[in-house]
Amino acid sequence: MNKTYVIAEIGINHNGDLNLAKELIFGAYEAGADAVKFQKRTINQVYSQEELDKPRQSPWGTTNREQKLGLEFNIEQYKELQSLAKDLKLDFIVSCWDEESVDLVEEHLDVDYHKVASALATDKNFLLKLNNTQRPVILSTGMCTEEYIDLAMQTLQNVEYVLACTSTYPTNPEEVNLKHITTLKNKYPNCKVGFSNHCSGHDACIGAAALSAECIEFHITKDRTMYGSDQSASIEDYKKLISGIRKMEVMLGDGHKQVYSSELPIEKKLRKNNSFK
Repeated sequence: MNKTYVIAEIGINHNGDLNLAKELIFGAYEAGADAVKFQKRTINQVYSQEELDKPRQSPWGTTNREQKLGLEFNIEQYKELQSLAKDLKLDFIVSCWDEESVDLVEEHLDVDYHKVASALATDKNFLLKLNNTQRPVILSTGMCTEEYIDLAMQTLQNVEYVLACTSTYPTNPEEVNLKHITTLKNKYPNCKVGFSNHCSGHDACIGAAALSAECIEFHITKDRTMYGSDQSASIEDYKKLISGIRKMEVMLGDGHKQVYSSELPIEKKLRKNNSFK
């Protein structure tokens, strides 16, 4: 039986609260996840000054800049979160959104993977930057054509997982396209293939598990009604979801037909004639 690598993405759903981030790490551990993932941005690199100056009401102030800064942890806080994850035997993953963040993470942290967010899958310089780290990479493919995915896969040297993904929060059912998992498996037979979920329920992740996704990533939250752009596409009862994924792993079986011992009494009772013996 192949075990699905389950990533519980905390992302920015901590809302800048270190204790909430720790609570979500503990929750991921208790639910049976394999990894937790956060996001790191250098605000002045990722967003233009015009964008940062735009008005935006948030718990941290009245501009986009205040909101973005409010969602960022400093490196000492990231070290604390990584230490907790490692103590719980969870992999620690960071999605860096700019090259400066990659340098910061490489200097101060020891991440198990670099995750390429869909928005950065077409940024060749950023992908080359990740090559220099020599760490394994997880590539998301939202907002990408097949050509863009090919070029990203050709550019990156250490892709361990490529994830089918749609970058709508939450994703409409008709746009989930789970069959793209199979397409990616056929196209990249030497790479593990998975699914990055942005649906609000469990169905897409369970469906991905049924298609033998080798990695399933989804956002987790304490409360979907909390402030935040990702909350509505996040999972509250993620323990139940992970349980469902693990159950599907068992249900998939090995693909070889056999008569199970539990069937033998039924066979004896119902099958009156077997001409093939």
